[in-house]
Amino acid sequence: MIFNSLDFRLLGRLVLLVAALGGGEYTALHHAYGLALGALVLLVILVLDLARYLTRGQQALADFTLALKYRDFSRQYPVPSVSASLRPLHEAFNQVNATFRELRAEQEGQFQYLQTILALLDTGIVSYDAVGTVAWVNEAFKQTLHLPYLKNIRTLQARQPALYEAICRAVPGQPVVVKLTVGLQTVQLLVSATHFKLRGEAFTLLAFKNVSQALADTETAAWQQLLRVMTHEIMNSVAPIASLADSLGRHVQRARQQEVSAELLDDVGTGIRIIQQRSEGLLRFAQVYRDFSTLASPQRTTLYVQELLQATRQLLAEQLASQGIEVTLSVRPAHLTLHADGHLLEQVLINLMLNAAQALAQTPTPHISLLAWSDEQERVVIEVKDNGSGISADVLDSIFIPFFTTRLNGSGIGLSLAKQIMQLHQGSIQVHSVAGAGSAFQLWFSPSVPF
Repeated sequence: MIFNSLDFRLLGRLVLLVAALGGGEYTALHHAYGLALGALVLLVILVLDLARYLTRGQQALADFTLALKYRDFSRQYPVPSVSASLRPLHEAFNQVNATFRELRAEQEGQFQYLQTILALLDTGIVSYDAVGTVAWVNEAFKQTLHLPYLKNIRTLQARQPALYEAICRAVPGQPVVVKLTVGLQTVQLLVSATHFKLRGEAFTLLAFKNVSQALADTETAAWQQLLRVMTHEIMNSVAPIASLADSLGRHVQRARQQEVSAELLDDVGTGIRIIQQRSEGLLRFAQVYRDFSTLASPQRTTLYVQELLQATRQLLAEQLASQGIEVTLSVRPAHLTLHADGHLLEQVLINLMLNAAQALAQTPTPHISLLAWSDEQERVVIEVKDNGSGISADVLDSIFIPFFTTRLNGSGIGLSLAKQIMQLHQGSIQVHSVAGAGSAFQLWFSPSVPF
């Protein structure tokens, strides 16, 4: 077992070294100085050969380390032709190289896969470092801005100053829309940004989405809806006015041909009053539209939700009592507070309660619940709930559109105004309704608003 584990080449060199040392000593003692000099030369040669033999492993390790430094994993270290002491080391080197080659092939495959995916996207992607040097950009971005290449993000300052300014002001999680002129076309880009670190170096990743068509479609649909509503309101007033004007014209024509009777004068007076009323109605409609489009920013103060709901209920108490409507109130916790504009929120709550009262007109036991609570994310929720007729599913998506109404005498402004007020508070309004079973309107306030 011992001889099997010995390196016979090393043993042979040691034997020769000892023999040369002994021979040199023997010849020196017998005054054979020529042989002693030869033995000394042989001893030096054997020592240098032994040193070279013993340092082969270190040389192989240094060579392997240098290859790692330059990421050269293509080398193969021979195993059968080397000494037994070097074979395990060469086998380990070969295994490490094979593992690195496999990892490199896998990374290159993943990179090619990612490149293919990003090339198919119609969203522009740009990544750059802290000094603005572009690390990667896809074709969609270059085609959108008509750029053949982009080496530094600061290049956009001269070509597209508005876009460069938006990039400098970009905040992660807060996309912005930028309007640009590219060539002969005007495009609108939705710019999103995020920051990350790679190997200790900071990078910024930007995404550019061309939303021109989507915004144009939305704007067109909004204008069409607005024109339909305004046309409906104006035609409802203009049609009877035109009819009355025609009727009054015939009355005046007859009055010229015959004596004026009291009945004819009464008809003319009635027609004039109706024309005046409808004209005033058109003026009120225009006034409501102007108020809706110029709503002021909220003046926030700290409000106790319990007091806000109690004040609103007290304001409408007499009117609701005359309709036999029971109103209950529940706030959890009782000291729940909200940082908001009390006057605007009171206007929203009044509109919601009046809508609920109209929905309860045919309900045997009408009831309105005013509820408020704070959820797990510390968002304040105020709910106005009734057990009335509910809202049919076919109009549920349209109730927040300005001037949309299903009531003969409704203005269609209450819910849209409530939605705008909630948006000014960085909140939202949601509705849950079942036809014949009642409705629940919820006011959600974002936790980002300070309390």
